[in-house]
This record gives sequence, C-alpha cells and structure tokens, in this order.
Amino acid sequence: MFHRVLVANRGEIALRIIEACRELSMEAIAVYSEADREMPYLRLAHQSICIGPASAARSYANEAAVLSAAKMAGAQAIHPGYGFLSENPEFVELCEQHGYVFVGPSQQTMKLLGDKAAARTAVIAAGVPVLPGGLLEEERESAEDMADRIGYPVLVKAVFGGGGRGMRWVDNPSELPPAIAAARSEAKAATGSARLYMEKAVRDPRHVEVQILADHHGTIIHLGERECSVQRRHQKLIEESPAPRLSETTRCALHEAALAASRAVDYANAGTVEFVLADDERFYFIEMNARIQVEHPVSEAVTGIQLVKEQLRIATGAPLGYGQEAVQVRGHAIECRINAEDPQRGFMPSSGTVTLEELPGGPGVRVDSHLYSGLRMTPHYDSLLAKLVTHGRDREEARIRMYTALQRFRVSGVATTCAVAQRIISDPDFRDARITTSFLAKRFP
Repeated sequence: MFHRVLVANRGEIALRIIEACRELSMEAIAVYSEADREMPYLRLAHQSICIGPASAARSYANEAAVLSAAKMAGAQAIHPGYGFLSENPEFVELCEQHGYVFVGPSQQTMKLLGDKAAARTAVIAAGVPVLPGGLLEEERESAEDMADRIGYPVLVKAVFGGGGRGMRWVDNPSELPPAIAAARSEAKAATGSARLYMEKAVRDPRHVEVQILADHHGTIIHLGERECSVQRRHQKLIEESPAPRLSETTRCALHEAALAASRAVDYANAGTVEFVLADDERFYFIEMNARIQVEHPVSEAVTGIQLVKEQLRIATGAPLGYGQEAVQVRGHAIECRINAEDPQRGFMPSSGTVTLEELPGGPGVRVDSHLYSGLRMTPHYDSLLAKLVTHGRDREEARIRMYTALQRFRVSGVATTCAVAQRIISDPDFRDARITTSFLAKRFP
C-alpha cells in the first residue's frame, strides 16, 4: 500500500494523474523542468519539485533526477504516464531496487514486450494470430529467402522501437537491400539496437487495439476496443470506441486474443494490445503497449471506468473487485488530438505563447489539457495541446458533437491542427466509417 505518488511526467497526463491521486486520497508529488515552472497543475499537487532544465533528457527522462525527487519527497510510488520513462525496463528495475512501486507492469514483462520478436513468440504460443515472418539474422534464413517465402509486400521492422521508427515497406526484391540498410540505421539511432525482423505486410489495413486491465490476483478484463486507423506517418490523430463497421464475431475474437496475449506475458496493470485488421476481418497481433495510452479517455467515456485510478489501485495490490460482466460499453466516443503544428508548413511544430479564446463544453464533451493563457509552446516537448473527446448515444451524435467542439476550440499564438481535424470529421468516408491506415494519404494527399 502507498499514499504518496511521484508524477514523473508533464502536461495533460500529469494533471490527469494528479486528479486521480486526489480522488483516491493520495498525495501527488509533481516534478517539473525549468521550462514548466508556471504550469497551473503544479498548484494542485501536494508538492512540486524542479528536476532540471528544459531539455527532456536532463529532466523528465533523467532517471537519477526523478529518483532523487522521489527520495526528497518521501514518495512510495512513481507513475510514469506515457512517453519519457514509461516503457523503460531499466528504470522499472531502478524503482524496484530503491523500494518504489512502479505504477505499471513488472520489469520482466516490460522487457519482454519491448523486444517485438520475443513478444511475438510469446503470443504465438498462446494461439494469438500473427503475420508470417521472423527475425532477420545472418546465421538464419536470408532476408531474400524469407521475403520470397512469406510473399511481397513485406514490412521490415525494428525489434526495439515503435512509432514507425526503423520500419520500411518493401514491394519487390530490388527494394529489399536498401530498405534493410535504412531500417537498421534508423533503428540503431533511435533505440541503440540494429536488430530487425520481417513480416508479411497487409495492404490498406485497419488499426484496432484492445484496452485491458489486470490485477495481481489473476483477474484480467478488457474495456472494449478502439479504432486508431486515422494516422499520419504512423502517429494516431483520431481514435474512437467502439470500432465501427466490425462484426460482433470479430469483435469478440479480438477481445479474447487480447486477453490471451496479456496472460501470455504475465501482464498486470493497464495495457493495450494492438492489431492490424485486413479487409476480410482477419486480424493479427502487432505489439502490446505497457503503459497508459494517449487515447485512453475514449475507453473511459464508453465504460465509465477511470483507467488512471485503476492503475493506481492495482499498483497498491488491491484486486479489481469486478469481472468482465461488470464492463458495459455505452454509446460511442471519439478523440481528436489537437497539436500545435502548422499544416501549411508540413505539420512542423509551432512555437509561441498561447492565448485562450474559447474552449468547448456541454453534454458529452471532455477536454483533457494543460492549456492556459500564457502557455509557451517550445520545441523541447511534444506538440500536444489538448485531447478533445466527445461521447454520444451513437457514432453520429459523437461525430456531430466533435465537429461543434472543434469549432469552439479557439486559441491564438500558435498554429493548430483543429481545421484538419474538422475536415477529417466531416469527410464522407469518415462519416461512413470507411477508414483504413491509408485514409489520410488518400483523402488528404
């Protein structure tokens, strides 16, 4: 059991964790960099501690600084949020060595999931469908032979990493050698490892993920699935739950596969199992994310279960206290990520001082954000300004509410992606749920 939690993150997710701590009568210790010292959410924390300069590497991603702050504050647990140290098994090991509860899975589980090839092997043993493929290692089958065996197109992917880093699509044999060389270089720069694997590529798939919760007493449940196909360069822009245009047979099979994958890696806490879905509704495991997801609010909206609170409860050792039958998906929710980026300049991050003019509200509208007038957006951190979530009785009501909410989300001082989100939401193909991962490239080239 613990009651003092160090919040090892910033922005909207830090605020979300602080709010959850308050609701559980826990004391939240917020850390901040010199660039974030004016953040209003720091006033909501029980205590706040500066951990370094603006550079993330010297503050939020600095293991020693975070652990020193935890010791200084007398914290008993550390919640990493997402990004920064959230999927770093070495940091989890350090927390365990220093006697801190890490709010997330164990270091063994995280290490396994960080190795995409090892995770793939584990879920195969549990009967979860994966795409044909394997490790690219010189002493084994040659890359050319593997590609011929599984059939083009293929994907060359980094064993460690995510977000499209170290990944290349290959349509024919002539493209394979340069794709492998480029992927190795990018993977090495991003993760420190040049190991790659290859798998069969699915043309024009959907990206669907299942939210799970697992305690330390053997209970594991899912909170339905999310559609995450609206992406730009492998970065999700719009997410929704439940996934539209999906047969109930496939939906149930996805849920069961996610639970099986989670059991196979001995998962505890909140996690997300990701799949690609072909046009015939056959689906295949991609990876499992060992953290809270940016898009978790859409699952909260349709189930009424507060995921960050459940993360903290599970980390204390408490049982979930309910089973799958207690989870009811009601209505439909959509989330748009609003970024400080300039679509007219190739979505380059936009820096400046934000002035709030209007924020949306009303029935079925939620804004998760650390925004305030005077907020300085700098190149030091990601460009996320806010997550705008709408909930309705059905998808169309949620979609219309989102369009109105985007109209009312008005800030000045930085460029935003609001107008792009509005175009997507109002697009006929989006309205009719005819979306795949190539939706943006096709509709908005």
